[in-house]
Amino acid sequence: MADDRFLSDEPRIHPTAELKGCRLGRFVIVGERTILRDVTVGDYSYFERHGEAIYADIGKFCSIAANCRINALEHPLERPTQHKICYRPNEYFRYLGVDQEFRARRAGKRVRIGHDVWIGHGAVLMPGVSIGNGAAVGASAVVTRDVAPYTIVAGAPARPLRHRFDEATATRLERLCWWDWPREKLFEALPDMQRLEIGAFLDKWETA
Repeated sequence: MADDRFLSDEPRIHPTAELKGCRLGRFVIVGERTILRDVTVGDYSYFERHGEAIYADIGKFCSIAANCRINALEHPLERPTQHKICYRPNEYFRYLGVDQEFRARRAGKRVRIGHDVWIGHGAVLMPGVSIGNGAAVGASAVVTRDVAPYTIVAGAPARPLRHRFDEATATRLERLCWWDWPREKLFEALPDMQRLEIGAFLDKWETA
């Protein structure tokens, strides 16, 4: 018998979104005019409108605000021209194809985002960076280096502002791995997530 507590777990993709070579988890939402290329998205994560991502692995329960750019385009600064004519000449000439070596270079610099990460409005994540579990990236930040778990960063280039929790609490949260819980357990835990202080929540659910 179906459990009427739960909605459909099928991804919801806005009809104006464009996806190519992507893998989406359960309950994923992809907003208006979002463009994703070669991206994996974990359960419950969502993109608000006008986002872009390429060559990226995104964890579960990630909140990605509007106008974000994950893995911003790289140009070949070392070449005589940095214009795309030198790596996508097929857009201008016949008989000259995409520069596969440069394409492989781009694909090799995947962005990796952990679980429960919040990316603020208009943030840009540069090629190859990793964002730890529970981190938060401020609006309009430009992330040029890795972000540690449960760290809040902001600015251009992005710099740490503070930690969401002390180190011991962050370690306990990572060990709890609540993002891997089945939806039945999440349903039961949500009232405590809303009301309990973080220490009390961990005390209760570490032994649940």
